[in-house]
Amino acid sequence: MARMGDVLAGFHAAWEFESDSVLIRFERGIRSPKLFQALGERRIPLEAIAAVTLTPGKRGTVVLRAVPRPGADPLVEAAAGQLKEGCDPYRLVLPAERETLAEYYADELRGQLTVDDEPAERYLVSPPEGPLQFKAYDGKASFDGKSVSFRWFWTGASSAKWKAGDQSFPVADLSGVEWRSPEVFEGHLRLLRRASAPAQPAQADQDPAAVVFGLGYGPVHESLPFAAAVLAAVRSAGSAVPAVSAGGRRDPADIAERIRHLGELHKAGLVTDEEFSVKKAELLAEL
Repeated sequence: MARMGDVLAGFHAAWEFESDSVLIRFERGIRSPKLFQALGERRIPLEAIAAVTLTPGKRGTVVLRAVPRPGADPLVEAAAGQLKEGCDPYRLVLPAERETLAEYYADELRGQLTVDDEPAERYLVSPPEGPLQFKAYDGKASFDGKSVSFRWFWTGASSAKWKAGDQSFPVADLSGVEWRSPEVFEGHLRLLRRASAPAQPAQADQDPAAVVFGLGYGPVHESLPFAAAVLAAVRSAGSAVPAVSAGGRRDPADIAERIRHLGELHKAGLVTDEEFSVKKAELLAEL
C-alpha cells in the first residue's frame, strides 16, 4: 500500500497520497496554467473518485488521471466539459521514464476506491473560498458567500442592463449557474433564477442576471472558480440544478440578430471562416 505522505511530482503539480484522500498541490510558476495557480491546492477525497487511468501523453510523457464522480466537484460541474485538457486539475503529467512508478500509484488508488461512477448526492470536494470577484466585459461580478452582485460598466453594459440597474442576487433566490467559457463565442456567466422569477432573456448581454466575457474579460482562472463557489452555495441552500441549462428555442428575430452580429465580427476579422460557419449553423439549428 502507498504510505501516507507519499508524493508523486509531475509537471505543474504534485500528488500527496493520504489515507482517505489525494492532496493535489499545483505549481505557481509562470509556465503553470493560470487556473492551477488560482486553485493553489485541492484535497480530493477518495469517495469523490470514480476511476484512475494511466495513458500515454505527448512528447515522451504519461498522464495519470483521477476520474471524478459526477456531482462530486462543483468546479467540474460548473465547467461542464469545457476545460481544455491542459487545464484539467485531475491530470498529472509525468516523464515517460516514471511510468512504472505512476502505474504503482494508479494501482494503489484503484485498490482503495469503494464507489463507482454513481452521481454523488452532495459535493465532496471543497469549492474555491470567497470572497471572489472578477471583471467581465460589461460589469464587475462579486460574491461574498451569501449573494452575487453585478455592477455595470458604462463602456460595455447594454441599455437593458443600465435600465435594470446594478443587481444583487441572494443565493436562496437562485437555482443554478450557467458558465460558458470565455475561450469560445458568446462566453458568459449566467445566474439561473428560481421558477417563480421573471423569464430570463435568451441573450446574456440583455439579461441582468448575467455578465458577458470578452478578450481579457472573465478569464477561466477567475470566472470558473467564481461559478463553482456560487454553485456550491446554491446546492448547500438545497436548490442546485445542473450547471448548464438546456433552455428553450430562441425567438427567430433573436436568431437573426445574433447572425447579423456574428457576420459583423466575421467581416471585422474577429471570427474565422470556420468559426463563422459553425456558429451560424448552431444558431440556425435553434430555430
